[in-house]
Amino acid sequence: MLHRGQESTDGTGGGELTVPMAWLYAEYIADELLRTGDLMPPTSFEFRAGRDALALTIFLSDTDGELSGIRVVTQLETWLSLTAYDQPWQDWVGERMSRLTAEAAESGADAPDLELAEAAWRWLEETELLAPDLDAVPGPGSGGGPVTGEDDGPKVWTPAWQLGLPLGHLAIHLF
Repeated sequence: MLHRGQESTDGTGGGELTVPMAWLYAEYIADELLRTGDLMPPTSFEFRAGRDALALTIFLSDTDGELSGIRVVTQLETWLSLTAYDQPWQDWVGERMSRLTAEAAESGADAPDLELAEAAWRWLEETELLAPDLDAVPGPGSGGGPVTGEDDGPKVWTPAWQLGLPLGHLAIHLF
């Protein structure tokens, strides 16, 4: 799958700088969705996790090879379904990345968009963030009352994608 961003900026393709426009555009859309939702400070790791998870979703769901600004609103439902809680998003990303990597290797073309997507995916998988344990059930001796402060309650180290995905999903809902 070739994206417009895989051609040189002047269209000659003569070994010049290749601009990863498809990835940069996906990242821009994700950033705007998260900023509009105003869920996290843009400087936080949680925001980055949400932006990268959404950008991957946007980039990888573009099966036609051309992200179009006009189609953004029509794609919201697709992105919403891909980021839903009950979907195997991590498996979908892995399969899609493998397919795109194989296609890029087969064509022998530069794939700067794919390289940036792979870097984002590595960060999301390898980075863990300390987050509230949403699966923890208050029991005897834990106070049993509601958590009132952000430092209260048990916390666990969570892969960044597991925090970023629901954040991105919520940002789409709020858009």
